[in-house]
Amino acid sequence: MQFLLILFVYFVRFTDKQGCPAEPALSERALEQREQWNIPIDSLDYAVSPIYLDSLRHLGATILHTSRWMNGATIKIAEDATLKQSISDCSFVHSMAVSRDDIKQRLSRSIAARQAPASKLQTIDTTFTQLNIYNLPTLHRQGFQGQGIHIAVMDAGFQYLHSLGRLASLREHILGCYDFSDDPDSMFAASGNHGIKCLSLIGMKSGGYTGAATEAQFYLMRTEENQSESPKELDNLIAAWELADSLGVNICSVSLGYNNFDNPNFNIPYELLDGKSLRASRAATIAARKGMLLCVSMGNSGRSGGHTLLAPSDADSILSVGAVGSDGIIAPFSSRGPSADGRVKPDVCAMGYQACVLSPDNNGLEWGNGTSFACPLMAGFAACLWSAFPKENAMQIRERIISSANHYNNPDSVYGYGIPDANKAFLFTPTNILIDTSNDMPRVEKLFIRGQLYIRRDDMLFDITGRHVQRP
Repeated sequence: MQFLLILFVYFVRFTDKQGCPAEPALSERALEQREQWNIPIDSLDYAVSPIYLDSLRHLGATILHTSRWMNGATIKIAEDATLKQSISDCSFVHSMAVSRDDIKQRLSRSIAARQAPASKLQTIDTTFTQLNIYNLPTLHRQGFQGQGIHIAVMDAGFQYLHSLGRLASLREHILGCYDFSDDPDSMFAASGNHGIKCLSLIGMKSGGYTGAATEAQFYLMRTEENQSESPKELDNLIAAWELADSLGVNICSVSLGYNNFDNPNFNIPYELLDGKSLRASRAATIAARKGMLLCVSMGNSGRSGGHTLLAPSDADSILSVGAVGSDGIIAPFSSRGPSADGRVKPDVCAMGYQACVLSPDNNGLEWGNGTSFACPLMAGFAACLWSAFPKENAMQIRERIISSANHYNNPDSVYGYGIPDANKAFLFTPTNILIDTSNDMPRVEKLFIRGQLYIRRDDMLFDITGRHVQRP
């Protein structure tokens, strides 16, 4: 008789960082950027304790990821109550949370920001409305096309990266590829074409096609699991963000989002999408405070009605991106905000309805629908803008983008601040924003409470006239 061995994945949080390495887990580029932007080195920059990791291995755990920001490790163990209890009883273990209940092979119900209805191959208009819609060619004409900016594209996979002819020039800009999943498929396998489509929107230059930031350099990171849908993928994202931080990445393009899983017990209710409750959302805010600009898809559940944003688009200090068409009208599938604590979501919008993307199946072009495609276009916008102002920090670039958007003075839960304008962003003078490196979240932000707009500064609430008010 054969027995099925079921393996469970847990995130184990440690109590401290005893015996951690003496040097921060940061590259020379990352250290230089921290110094330039006055971001101090702190405990989050040091790796977790190798002593604790060795202890977990000795007990029978397989280490999948570590997290210096969350001070813990994602582990895989056989579902054995005694083993689980032994780990939980370790003096250095603060807590254990299940991230996946087994590794049985199964098809996930959704991938990569819950793709909108399948794109349909059509005759492609190479005037690229998707760049003109936010006036990006004004930056291109001045020579700002992402030079010096490193972008990490985090997705489900990058099909045919090494063979597609249209990607020849883009391949020269790729600095590294990393797979954080434990799927048996390669990150370049046929099941992972979503990532290559998103990448093409930023970096491809071929046959008249111009991506949003063709002079940027790229790291490709697979975090999505094709075999299952579980919170473990959020742990993958955290690990990818931490690596990106170590490498000195400037912008992360994340065309992924989560709220429902194969095991419905893991589903994320709206009330937890407050930027603080979920480990991955807190990590996204930490990434911002370490000097990176995160662009994250809002999701494609807008037709469901209500508050339909996905994690980690609820995070503070990022750019959560909704989708519009060429007419600037919100796509019906684009997920709606606000966040559960009332912050403006989405932050901005870009073209995600009938966006022109690479088709990995035939090396041609096709229309693509989804906030998945709006997100990399916004990341490319940010890269071009940052290449124009390389001494500014991530929060100043974010301020330029949001302040230039067409709904900036009247944000809502559909468009957020709206569609940015590259020329206005270029001419805007940002405030002298120091990146907030505290552990308190969030800082100053606009909130919607019962349909009214308020400003929150720390724990104090003000109406739009600046008058201090009590929370309604």
